[in-house]
This record gives sequence, structure tokens and C-alpha cells, in this order.
Amino acid sequence: MQLLPFPVLETERLLLRRITPEDAADVFLMRSDPDVMRYIPRPIAQTVQDAADLIQLTNDFLEKNEKINWGMELKETRQIIGMIGFVNLKPEHARAEVGYSLRRSCHRKGFMREALLRVMKFGFEQMKLHTIEAIIDAENEASGNLLLSAGFRQEAHFTEDFLFNGVYRNSIHFGILAREAIDKGICDAAAVSEETN
Repeated sequence: MQLLPFPVLETERLLLRRITPEDAADVFLMRSDPDVMRYIPRPIAQTVQDAADLIQLTNDFLEKNEKINWGMELKETRQIIGMIGFVNLKPEHARAEVGYSLRRSCHRKGFMREALLRVMKFGFEQMKLHTIEAIIDAENEASGNLLLSAGFRQEAHFTEDFLFNGVYRNSIHFGILAREAIDKGICDAAAVSEETN
């Protein structure tokens, strides 16, 4: 499961590309917003340098072939408005966990669903994944609705299974199989290998 050379993806309104140090200010706008970070168990960025460090970490994981994240560039403005990627890869099981975040001013405009469907298509067709999973905070209703709208199934609800900021939180696990994605028209059966579905 090779992640380089970096795969640039495109949707109607977005260019999904490798994130660079030049994107630090845009990433900071998103990662410093408490509303955006409410359900993301990571520290809130305090400075633009924090965002630059995150970008460096993201690219380090990519170079080691461990994770891949796309910056969501809005074609109209050329600004990075979000990030989406496979944040936990299990190549031995042809399985990956998808994660994402989006600038608050861009919520409820369909951008994340647009990006998610494109990344799912890439995962099943090019990475030959068998399963894509997503794990969200149980209180993050908007994210759950997004996943359901993109064809995921709710698979499990865990009670107080992770600790964040001194509080035990509940999580919901979602998943979708390659064959389910084919049935829903998310990816092309001809591009998905036999062993994947």
C-alpha cells in the first residue's frame, strides 16, 4: 500500500492535495477554533507554529508510508478549508480509518461529503481497501449524519472508551465495505479487485 507519489484528487469544488508549510495560516484558522476541535481529541493550536508543526508531522507520517492526509483546497479561493485522510492504516487487513476536519465557516455546505466520497473512491479503487472505518465522538451528531449520508453503517457504540481532557468519552464506530460502496455507486466494480470485495 504505497502512498507516494502523492495522489492529487479533484471534486467539483475542491482540490485535494498535499498540505505544505505555506498552508500553516489556513490550518491554524481551523485547528485553533474550539468549535471545530470540540470532538477532535487533539490539542487546540495556539499559534501558527503549532499548525506548521502539525503539517510537518502529517508529512513525516506520509514519508514513512504510515498515514495520508489531503488538504482540502477550495478552488474558488485557493484556501485550505479542511483536512481529510486515512489516519490509521491496517494494510494486513486492507482496512483504513478515515478522519477529517473542516473550517467552521464551511460547515453545512456539502464540502466534507464531497471530499469524503472522493477519498472513499480512491481508497477502494486505488488502495484496494476492503473496509473503510470511522470513529467519532458519540456526541458529534453532524459527523454521524455525514457518515450515514455517505453510505457508512453504524457498527458499534462504546461507553467511556477514551480519555480526553480528563473526561471519559463515548465513541461510535462506523464502517463500509468495498462491495457496499459498489452497490451504492461510490466506486466502480471494475476498478475494485476481487480480493477487496
